Amino acid sequence: MAKERLTVAGAMVRALEAEGIKHIFGYPGAAICPFFDELIKSDIKNILVRHEANSGHAASGYARVTGKPAVCAATSGPGATNLITAIATAHMDSVPMIAITGQVVSSQLGRDAFQEADITGAAEPFVKHSYLVKNPDDIGDVIKKAFFIASTGRPGPVLIDVPMDIQKQVIEFEYPEKVEIRSYKPSIFGNKLQIKKAAEALKNSKRPLICAGGGIFMSNACEQLKILSETCDIPIIVTMMGIGSVPTNHKNYYGMLGIFGRKIANQALKLCDLLIVLGARMSDRAVTSMAPFSDTTVIHIDVDPAEIGKNAPVNIPIVGDVKTILEQFIAELEPMKHDEWQNDLYQNKIAFETQTANIVDTYVNPKLFIKSLCRVLPQKRVICADVGSNQIWTANNIEIGEDGRFITSGGMGTMGYALPAAIGAKCADEGVEAVAICGDGSFQMSFMELATAVQHNINVKTVVFVNNKLGMVREYQNNNYEGRHTMIDLSGSPDFLKIAEAYGIRGRTVTSNDQIAEAVKELVETDAPYLLQVIVDKNQKSLIL
Repeated sequence: MAKERLTVAGAMVRALEAEGIKHIFGYPGAAICPFFDELIKSDIKNILVRHEANSGHAASGYARVTGKPAVCAATSGPGATNLITAIATAHMDSVPMIAITGQVVSSQLGRDAFQEADITGAAEPFVKHSYLVKNPDDIGDVIKKAFFIASTGRPGPVLIDVPMDIQKQVIEFEYPEKVEIRSYKPSIFGNKLQIKKAAEALKNSKRPLICAGGGIFMSNACEQLKILSETCDIPIIVTMMGIGSVPTNHKNYYGMLGIFGRKIANQALKLCDLLIVLGARMSDRAVTSMAPFSDTTVIHIDVDPAEIGKNAPVNIPIVGDVKTILEQFIAELEPMKHDEWQNDLYQNKIAFETQTANIVDTYVNPKLFIKSLCRVLPQKRVICADVGSNQIWTANNIEIGEDGRFITSGGMGTMGYALPAAIGAKCADEGVEAVAICGDGSFQMSFMELATAVQHNINVKTVVFVNNKLGMVREYQNNNYEGRHTMIDLSGSPDFLKIAEAYGIRGRTVTSNDQIAEAVKELVETDAPYLLQVIVDKNQKSLIL
């Protein structure tokens, strides 16, 4: 790239263009206005959200569909601090994201100027790295390094804070073609001796099991996961973040593990003699006890060495890129069969599913609704679940193939995530059907983003499960506080269909199971934003199967 005489704000835009950025999600203010003013001259499309946190969630959905860093931007002070929840959400789920914030002029730093906040300090626990730009000539190097850090190793958010006066300064700008950070060298290839040891352990195993996490997507390793499972006849369970890494109708797939997972997945974890963990943290929601690992050989493959052995014991640790290591691992293996193990699991799976197959509800059965929706959606789909009971119903009943994605806030459990994430996903790929699945509690944290969808002609679909309760908290209070309920009644909530109508969005209310088929058909066939309000029983539980 030849040198140009530009303002720093103009250089920021030129750098984002060089990185292939097509959309930016943001909310303006005085401290970031120089940057947004320069964006007018660019082909980068600005998406105005209605709350700064949602710019980060939209960028998260965008990044998870493209696999590349996405960009959000906000002004100083409350604009920047409102981004922290989205940054923390991206951090916990290893989502590559560049957060750009405006800052008060350099001479006022540390003087409690209007809308000053130490955002680099405040966000420090939740970013891979952060920059406060004080030298105008550093801007190209900063942005190049930010994209490199965000997208390599274990992906994550990087924050760039730029004072308003710095944005206005004129520099001779040339964007670097490459970057190298001496202190930052993420591992890619796995240790060959450890891989051979892992291969030998698998050859000696009678009941092997794969646990796939979100790292499969970050590494683009879905095909390698399937090859390993099919070549060596290994059942697969997934963390919530790993849902969709293998098609849900695959013969070796046994669903999500953990306290909200399927009985068969948790049983498989207890019975296996070898566990291969791929790009998963094995957090408290996935593994509630160390008991399943007392007689199990555990192979843990992850790009982040800090995650290996942190939450569960490991016998064979392998650090590096999951896709690369799986390719190395598969090269060491011959085809295998585990007929007895597979048959036992399959028979138990059928038995568990039969126990809950004939449920009749006075209200809409959310499990039936999710399955019915999935069977009507096109294969190229992105289903974004919010946090709460709706998330668990979706995670355990979703049907998704190789052309689909399931997106949710797994690690942070951020309510209000689904709708902006679905907007971001749809911007990333207009050819997908993007659906946000929300509860009536979570929806009220972000339903203002319906305006974003309308303003920018973003064809997202929204499903709101309505029970007038914070359902998962209610269930928790039932189980742990002798049924004493507090702060879970959502009385005063609006008719969400009328809210949608106020935004110019069509929709309908579903009150019984026999209305589901027609409703989901209309949702899919509507070539515009659409909302379904689905009435479910307040006593409907999250803990199923």
